[in-house]
Amino acid sequence: MPTQPTLHTERLILRPFGLADVDVVQELAGAYEVALNTSSISHPYPEGAAAMWIGTHQAHFDAGDAIHFAVTRHRGEHLIGAMGLGIRRDHRRAELGYWIGVPYWGQGYATEAARAVIAYGFREIDLLRITASHFRRNPASGRVMQKVGMTKEGCLRHHILRWGGPQDLVLYGILAEEWWATPDAGSR
Repeated sequence: MPTQPTLHTERLILRPFGLADVDVVQELAGAYEVALNTSSISHPYPEGAAAMWIGTHQAHFDAGDAIHFAVTRHRGEHLIGAMGLGIRRDHRRAELGYWIGVPYWGQGYATEAARAVIAYGFREIDLLRITASHFRRNPASGRVMQKVGMTKEGCLRHHILRWGGPQDLVLYGILAEEWWATPDAGSR
């Protein structure tokens, strides 16, 4: 069984989730503001959902269809969020997804972690394309995508039904050749 990698950035460690993370995931992902800006996190976050979600990670990694990273700060490896790739190997593409706990918003952690995960996708998985999307009402997430070199590709109007109402989904993408031409490609 292959071992999921751990990635290091200037301020962060992106590592596999473990059962020791359950309580913090339950708390951070359970925040209304986090659930509001994701398409799949429930609010209230059901008891036991974090353990169930973490329990799926190794099987997804083994199957090659997803990789999930616990985003932690170097000091004490304190969990601050999640970031991962939903992978379509048959098309050599992936979708970047993430959430960061509310107390850690606005500090550049999502951008820093996204750069590392995108680099992993292009270098180690040999992807041709990575996409990401955000609800139109969450422009901060779009700024993260722009900062990591993604290009806005369009908007799917009323694409997601979330909490009783339609939501527009803004799409971003980056191609391997675009990423390899950036300064991020030359750094490790």
